Amino acid sequence: MGDRCTPPMALPNQDRQLPIGAVIYLDPRVTLWADGAALIGGSPWRISRLSPETRAIVRDLRMRGERGRRAENSRELAVYRELIDRGFAHVMSSRRSAPLRCDTVIPAMDRPELLERCLESLSGQEVTVVDDGSMNVAEIADVAKRWRARLIEHPVNRGPSGARNTGIDNTDGDLIAFIDSDCTAPQGWPDSMLHHFDDPAVAAVAPRVVGHEVTRGVIERYESTRSSLDMGINAELVRPGSRLGFVPTAALIMRRAALGAARFDENLRVGEDVDLVWRLVEAGWHVVYDPSVVVRHEIRTDPRDWIARRFQYGTSAPQLEERHPGYLTPAKISAWNVAALALLAVRKPLFAAAVTGVATAALTRQTSSMPRGVLLAGRVVGQGLLADSAAIGHLLRREWWPIGAAALALSPRYPAARVAAATMLAPIALEWVTRDRSLDPVRYSVLRLIDDASYGTGVIVSSLRARFAAPLIPRVRMPRWPSQRH
Repeated sequence: MGDRCTPPMALPNQDRQLPIGAVIYLDPRVTLWADGAALIGGSPWRISRLSPETRAIVRDLRMRGERGRRAENSRELAVYRELIDRGFAHVMSSRRSAPLRCDTVIPAMDRPELLERCLESLSGQEVTVVDDGSMNVAEIADVAKRWRARLIEHPVNRGPSGARNTGIDNTDGDLIAFIDSDCTAPQGWPDSMLHHFDDPAVAAVAPRVVGHEVTRGVIERYESTRSSLDMGINAELVRPGSRLGFVPTAALIMRRAALGAARFDENLRVGEDVDLVWRLVEAGWHVVYDPSVVVRHEIRTDPRDWIARRFQYGTSAPQLEERHPGYLTPAKISAWNVAALALLAVRKPLFAAAVTGVATAALTRQTSSMPRGVLLAGRVVGQGLLADSAAIGHLLRREWWPIGAAALALSPRYPAARVAAATMLAPIALEWVTRDRSLDPVRYSVLRLIDDASYGTGVIVSSLRARFAAPLIPRVRMPRWPSQRH
């Protein structure tokens, strides 16, 4: 296991103040419970009770929708800060009072034709290319010269971390935009995302990353629907344990002041981006995902390369878990829900309903002071049961995929195996229904299972090699009530 890297600069509390005139909008997935008595949602998911003054602001935000609401005084700014910090709201584009200078860095190794396309998409910008030990150095140099990019050469390969660190050390802008050489940027990037840095708490912003235009290849069509780099269609506050726990550095803009002396960990050949994002979050900074801006990347079409890459991603798990304990626990599930699902698996639905009823009653004791407290408790328990079912299915498709494969094979004969198979396949079916369906459901499901099992195999093999079982062990927890007043 490698040593921890230097932590980023901690964000002082006094530097979190939003500027007057900041505009935010309420996340459309957030629920206003009992006309704004509480908010349900956020990052990570929670229930927050609201003061009467805050309720009025939140109701106005909901009414304004995507138009957003501008802060006019310090009290509104304080409410906005709390809503953003809890993931209930997001900052909208506005005029920056102090423009920030952004340097663009491209780590590259060989594949000059992809670098050419990347630089073409950034035409007119000042770009630094870091050649990380290419075999065809002259071709990379010719491409950089043709597009008037600054070139820095590594005589030997240092990996993505080393290339990005060289970019950090050889630029001096307030912000650094990283983009991989196999990506192409949309017109106006990275300027189109710099408004997020109006919020002094934001350390990094990531766009959505999707594959290039789809052809007839099966893997390409699957990747267009569910790429490992595509973090989805919803804006998110990135935090471990939330809906979106990390973002890749295939395209990422970072605030230099947040880094301080911190750099990408060169001991990590995979997962170095996840590690740095988590260190920024641990230091008190925000990392934001904005899917309204889309960067495109090259898709691996060879099945062996595609599977090998998924396997390689999985091998980062032990080192990341050692550096950030608990972040890569493969499933965190409630004991109530485990019991209910187990009873369903052995054909005891009435007993399963009774367990769910007891869990609801226990939670009702804590929600009794809330408007419609019994209904709120029932909603929380029901939502938790669905979430934990999906988490178990995710575990059976990835880190425990040999058990999951056995459950699929045995599902025609055994009820317990059918319940396990349902937890595995139902989320895949929902994905297929709700996403761009470039593939039929059978091929999509098969590729999804291969995708997950390839990653899970990487986790299993690397954990066994490291003699470190934490990335393979789920955690069973008792329900708790995450309620805050602000």
